[in-house]
Amino acid sequence: MSLTESKQTAQQTDPFDRTGLRDIVDFMLQEASRLGATAAEAGLSIESGLQVTVRMGEVETIEHNRDKGLGITVFIGQRKGSASTTDFSRNAVSETVRAACDIARYTEEDPYAGLPESDRLAREIPDLDLDHPWDLSAEHAIELATECETIARNHDKRITNSEGAYITSHRGLRVYGSSLGFLQDYVTTRHSNGCTVIASSGDRMERDYWYSVSRLADQLDDVAVVGEKAAQRAISRLDAKHLTTQKLPVIFQAEVARGLLGHLVRAISGGALYRNASFLLDKLDSQIFTEHVSIDERPHIKKAIGSAPFDNEGVATQAHDIVTDGKLRSYVLDSYAARRLNMHSTGNAGGVHNLYINNSDKDLPALLKDMHRGLLITEVMGQGVNIVTGDYSRGAAGFWVENGQIQYPVEEFTIASNLADMFRQLVAIANDIDTRSSLCTGSWLIEQMTIAGD
Repeated sequence: MSLTESKQTAQQTDPFDRTGLRDIVDFMLQEASRLGATAAEAGLSIESGLQVTVRMGEVETIEHNRDKGLGITVFIGQRKGSASTTDFSRNAVSETVRAACDIARYTEEDPYAGLPESDRLAREIPDLDLDHPWDLSAEHAIELATECETIARNHDKRITNSEGAYITSHRGLRVYGSSLGFLQDYVTTRHSNGCTVIASSGDRMERDYWYSVSRLADQLDDVAVVGEKAAQRAISRLDAKHLTTQKLPVIFQAEVARGLLGHLVRAISGGALYRNASFLLDKLDSQIFTEHVSIDERPHIKKAIGSAPFDNEGVATQAHDIVTDGKLRSYVLDSYAARRLNMHSTGNAGGVHNLYINNSDKDLPALLKDMHRGLLITEVMGQGVNIVTGDYSRGAAGFWVENGQIQYPVEEFTIASNLADMFRQLVAIANDIDTRSSLCTGSWLIEQMTIAGD
């Protein structure tokens, strides 16, 4: 099937013309075969959106974006070549395919290169209800952002400055096809609001923020709630004290604990494993957490931020266990890494989809009572995480906890341990689950870490 001028015209007038865009990908795959590729895969994306930022009551930015991209990877035997373009015209598409084929003819053979196994492709596409456009004008977005920032700035006289409030709305289409006979697409939306303000006390200033994200605009936190919370968080950090060096139990608040879950994903991802660059190398079926911890992937939750019917290779996403009763049960693999490890793809080309760690029935205040004395970490800084060794050392800020109650803010200290030890010393997870990304977790209570202070 060739592209026709009428299809190109339709695509230009309707950026989400799914039939026309599928035809572009199909044409690309046919061109690859015609030019001698033994296999090929192609992906196309279209995105449009609006972002408005208001600072100190004035409009700072209004951005309308419409981005598109088209890429192809061809295989000539075990030789691989890739090329991409933002021009969807017939000539540009043909030249892009030709460029990929030319590259493939001169690359070295890779015995692990190739398309995914055909039986793992997503032949049935579930309706995940991910497309919820927001009819948002720039004027209304400005009103919402202004209201959010005004509420934050008026919350307390100690709020003396602002880095702004924003409203965003985006809609995107992804089409993926391969010479295995796979050609599918899905549309997603993503909306958000947020605010960052600065609080002052004497000559000291503290900055903090809050935001919400959803596929549906009407499920975002109200801008008044976002503004209030940003201001409260900034005020709560004022007059922070310093700590002495010691060893203490630590609670990572949910949005910070999400990073710990991310470190786990990095350590069990195929690229780190086949390069022998992970502290969890050869730990499959080994106890890496205590028995009460289980982690699983749930890619088909309707309307969730991390949901997807297939991964970046067209492999079907599916619910599966990562950790069960503390034991590592699965890695996170795309097809290339799977072949390097003599395993099968787990449908994670491009990342994980709604990873959940099981939580207790306790909320954060109850977890603080369980800890009794220690630190609540609300922010970490720096890049001191070594996935090869598991060593963990980062600057942090948070709150001192005594008798199960927050006493005062603390700052300018370092927390240190090893991720393997932190995972094994994970005492409990609170039920304050943060679902604003594909890594979903509540707050973590860790038995002990080294605190380096004054």
